[in-house]
Amino acid sequence: MGAVVPRVEPKMIEPWPEISRRTLLTTPVFTLGERLRCHPTSGAAHPFYVLETGSWVNIIPITEAGEVVFVRQYRHGTGQVHLEIPGGLVDAGEEPEKAAVRELLEETGYAGEVAYLGEVHSNPAILNNTTYSYVVRNARRVAVPELDATEEIEVVTHPLTAVPDLIRTRVITHALVICAFHHLGLLAG
Repeated sequence: MGAVVPRVEPKMIEPWPEISRRTLLTTPVFTLGERLRCHPTSGAAHPFYVLETGSWVNIIPITEAGEVVFVRQYRHGTGQVHLEIPGGLVDAGEEPEKAAVRELLEETGYAGEVAYLGEVHSNPAILNNTTYSYVVRNARRVAVPELDATEEIEVVTHPLTAVPDLIRTRVITHALVICAFHHLGLLAG
């Protein structure tokens, strides 16, 4: 028989009051900020570092034939080519759904019927943004992709039914892409 573990009463977690904030670095993609915050119980001041960036969108385009339209591209953070779904930054003042439609068209030349899937905080420990996921059904090629000067993308398709194996075998490793497929699975039942 195991030892009895005493019951721990739930604690109300409070926001940490902000004492000050300052910008340490500004780049075209993010701002690194330092937030001095006060521990709500001890009163001690602690610095925290936040990457402030715009929100992102991810799009799962599915053709009438049940193929997912993916993009393959080199990612400088890992130094590897990744299989991902189309996505990108939400422009200032832009609605996430409009950004999803725009990014899909720019990266792949595809369009279709867009629907919201869900959203996640990309990494709330250090990032202040949200990633919104959408599905585009009946996706079809309607234009030639218009890539940014810093993009080189290969558009490829895989059957939707192959996605679990692509994740399991680590062909797809991008966490936010996996979250989008999780949202799609939750809506499917």
